Amino acid sequence: MEENGRLLDTVKDHLEHGRDERLGQLLADAHPADVSNLLRELPVPQQVALFRLLNRERAGAVLSELDDLTLLALVRALPDVETSRILDQMPTEHAAEVVDELPAEQAEKILDLMKEEKSEEVQELLEYPDQTAGRLMSPDFLAVHEFATVGQAIDHIRKSASQNRSFELYVVDDHDHLLGVVPPRRLLTADPATQVRMIVEDDVVSVGPMTDQEEVARIVAKYDLAAVPVVDENRRLLGTVSVEDVIDVMHEEASEDIFRMAGSDAAELERRPPTRIALMRLPWVMATLLIELCAGVVIHYFDATLSKVILLASFMPVIQAISGNTGLQSVTMIVRGLATGHVQLVRWWEPLWRQVQTSSILGGVCAAVVGIIGYLWHGTFAFGLTVACSMFISVNLSGLAGTGIPMLSKRLGFDPALTAGPFETAFQDVVGVTIFLSLATLLLRWLA
Repeated sequence: MEENGRLLDTVKDHLEHGRDERLGQLLADAHPADVSNLLRELPVPQQVALFRLLNRERAGAVLSELDDLTLLALVRALPDVETSRILDQMPTEHAAEVVDELPAEQAEKILDLMKEEKSEEVQELLEYPDQTAGRLMSPDFLAVHEFATVGQAIDHIRKSASQNRSFELYVVDDHDHLLGVVPPRRLLTADPATQVRMIVEDDVVSVGPMTDQEEVARIVAKYDLAAVPVVDENRRLLGTVSVEDVIDVMHEEASEDIFRMAGSDAAELERRPPTRIALMRLPWVMATLLIELCAGVVIHYFDATLSKVILLASFMPVIQAISGNTGLQSVTMIVRGLATGHVQLVRWWEPLWRQVQTSSILGGVCAAVVGIIGYLWHGTFAFGLTVACSMFISVNLSGLAGTGIPMLSKRLGFDPALTAGPFETAFQDVVGVTIFLSLATLLLRWLA
């Protein structure tokens, strides 16, 4: 952080004194991600001045690293012609991301100004839904015909491979149908006159253009791929998704789940005004309020019980908190497990049974502790037993709900992260209070 601060101070000093040559050299030696961080800290006029010191290829790399808010501000400050020339130098999938963030009218103008071939490639990617392999893929892949020789394949790699991204060499037929992939080791050790079809691996893992990006990330992680090919229903090779893009997807999906569990999204941190943020959070807050009111109704229903044993009120917050915490822990683990593929809906009973075992241990320990405290505090074994049983049942039900509800939501087609929102703890509060006061009422009747 200190190094970034010093770099920012140096950049500001060069900008103020017009040392463009020194600044240009400084930017040339810096990583695009570091340059993008600098741009975020500068006002728009200085962003433009700094950005124009970069060559087109490097400007495209920096543009790919910018967050949405800075990107929009910078692109809007640049002439459309200048923006189009920069996009021409960017990887197609990254150019599509930039165009997709722009207002429709400006995006159309910039696409018209871009090179025809590049513009068509970008528009083809934009036809696929957001967060799919088709939107994420790069149409710039390395492929050779099945009857090409190893020597020809190596020459093709030398001429076509990008220096900035990993690649795989794919083998196709006359109609661009994917036949397989050639491992680099085989390619480098084979005789140059050997046809690549003799050394191809035909069990290549691929995805369709409509595959969700989260599923693409799971496949790449599962099979340790440098890139995964994207094919249509006829196995025609359309593009590839690289591991670099997958890393971004995994970060994006993890952040998205965390924000949704709070009833929000990442845009809140970037460009939403306070009024919009409040309106977005309000439904979740109101849902929590209504559920907590249900807990109030339950407590009111058991007024007679509480009036007879006022000490019961002292234990209600404890049971609510522990059961709510247990449920939230379960929800977090299941939501993340569903996202990473560690939890499979077809084997739903496995996480449920593990949760039963875990909750039984947690509930048993907490019940023993709170039961002993209740016994010592009230002076009767029956009161301690009531508190202990309430704690045990509440913790187990909360754990089951926190495990089952996200899986049920996923099965019904909803985002499981939404079920783990702010009202999750409130729901557990109602369950805990109801069980506790019901058992206490039965106890009093029994003692009477």
